[in-house]
Amino acid sequence: MRESKAIGGAARAKALSPEVRSAIAKKAALARWGESLPKATHGSPDKPVRIGDIEIPCYVLPDETRVLSQSGLYAALGISKGGGRGGERKITALMDRIERNGVQIDDLVKRASSTIRFVPPHGGNPADGYEATILPDICSALIKADQKGVLDSRYKYLAERAAILQHGFATLGIIGLVDEATGYQNVRARDALQAFLDRFLRRELAAWVKTFPDEFFEQLFRLKRWRWKGTSRRPGVVGHYINDLIYDRLGPGVLDELQRRNPVDANGRRKAKHFQWLTEDIGNPALAQHMYATIGFMRSHDDWEAFKTHFSRAFPKRGENLSLALDYQSDTKRP
Repeated sequence: MRESKAIGGAARAKALSPEVRSAIAKKAALARWGESLPKATHGSPDKPVRIGDIEIPCYVLPDETRVLSQSGLYAALGISKGGGRGGERKITALMDRIERNGVQIDDLVKRASSTIRFVPPHGGNPADGYEATILPDICSALIKADQKGVLDSRYKYLAERAAILQHGFATLGIIGLVDEATGYQNVRARDALQAFLDRFLRRELAAWVKTFPDEFFEQLFRLKRWRWKGTSRRPGVVGHYINDLIYDRLGPGVLDELQRRNPVDANGRRKAKHFQWLTEDIGNPALAQHMYATIGFMRSHDDWEAFKTHFSRAFPKRGENLSLALDYQSDTKRP
């Protein structure tokens, strides 16, 4: 009876298309591992870290751990993976041999034997990988072993590969390369910006307290050749100058977030002043420091255009650096 069932099962499996069999296998693998494995949030086989002609599939896990695929790491180093845990044993044994020959490699042997199992973003069968920073450390160990003359001649090519890889890490580092390849750098930048804004801006509006000193407006009027009457009635364009000179230079995203939190109404007015949204411990001190630096620049100039040029060189907004540098170069070339 059992034999007939087995034959029947084999016949049914044979009748299935390769695609269906693959889907069933993936479903069975996921059911076997359950939800205990982390599922990568970023990365795919077609977006690897590229160093010259070397490609290493890479991923980012939910806890922000950057992972290099096990097979990709072996291929990058020029180590054949072999079946099962063969590749892992090879690299662990190699690191152990290097350490026993007097090369300081800290806990690299332990790390080489500790792979990370995870589920790729697209799902499917679980994959094995290494925490990304192990690769530069392995490269360093191979290069040091070669320099000390303790690397077997049959492994010399590994040191050569390691030197190529290490040169590729020189600019961005392995974490930067992984983030660039997976697109995680955009998420990281967005999260960092949000953390900055959370420290810089209040969640609730603060009471109004006089923050902009009269001298700021007096100097602005002087540079613009406007008549100063010491009054609070000012031309509407002054608000534009405040945004340009002050808020847009306090930090990335500050002005955009202030305008989002403090929009103009149907009458073109805001319900509060922008500075009422600044935090007491970080936002307000930053505003005060920048305010008095601005006033200092104003005092030292008699012409609005000259002031704006020198001020923007000292306190550039994002995107201004290149154009200002070019302006400066052209200025210095004039007789």
